[in-house]
Amino acid sequence: MNKVIGLDLGSVTCGVAVSDELGFLAHPVKTIRFKEHDIDPLLNELETLLESHQVKVVVLGLPLHMNGDVGERARASLEFKEILEEAFGVEVIMMDERFSTRSSERQLISMNVSRKKRKKIIDQAAAVEILQRYLDSKKEKVHE
Repeated sequence: MNKVIGLDLGSVTCGVAVSDELGFLAHPVKTIRFKEHDIDPLLNELETLLESHQVKVVVLGLPLHMNGDVGERARASLEFKEILEEAFGVEVIMMDERFSTRSSERQLISMNVSRKKRKKIIDQAAAVEILQRYLDSKKEKVHE
């Protein structure tokens, strides 16, 4: 299995995680910062990561509302999916990310990570959670 990259896209940050080569575990990579209406730096960094990890599949968090509705942030993620597919020729899989940031924050708190440090790595932790959910769902399908 090729490596898979997971993304937690925000309005000015993007958390990045990558799987191991076997597709079992997601690992944090980095948080990419960019200006709200200028995603070129984000795309440049992602291109480098996609090439260096030889990635063909990207899992992108879809921030739906609690009732499942698609809001402004989810629309931005869906638009970003199209940009990634067109720019890099990768398959982009949308993964419901409701609770991922909150769950990641609770986990970091339970590990006694300081508030200052949590702020720096929360996007990466959310990307790990999004990607791990995808990897786990792939394993479950194999065992069915």
